[in-house]
Amino acid sequence: MEKRQIHSSLKVLVVSDIERAKNYYSEVIGCEVTDWWVLRDGFTGLAIKLFEARDPKDVKPNPPSAGMEHGIDLYCYAENWQALDELYSEFKAKGAKIVIEPWVDESNGPWKEFALTDLDGYCIAFGGTDGN
Repeated sequence: MEKRQIHSSLKVLVVSDIERAKNYYSEVIGCEVTDWWVLRDGFTGLAIKLFEARDPKDVKPNPPSAGMEHGIDLYCYAENWQALDELYSEFKAKGAKIVIEPWVDESNGPWKEFALTDLDGYCIAFGGTDGN
């Protein structure tokens, strides 16, 4: 059996205003925010490292891939549709900008997902199978 060498990873986002970004991730996304990271559900959940851009032009969310309307910068997997629906309701109630409303792809799982954008336009998608 191979030894596990990587415990977790952090996505790095270069943001225009670090304090506004920290507040957004804390208040709207419900993350634990420190000087070093932004976490929700620990290092194996939503885990981000924020850096402030030298210039706002340096903030560059991913462009849409072929056939997509929005570029995805981070993808989070939910345990099941109940958890996914709870996240959607929580984020919507807290004023998150939902850019992809929940939808179901029956041919893949079935798979359900939605996406939101943060203050700098980074798109975070949330999805999963029903788990039943």
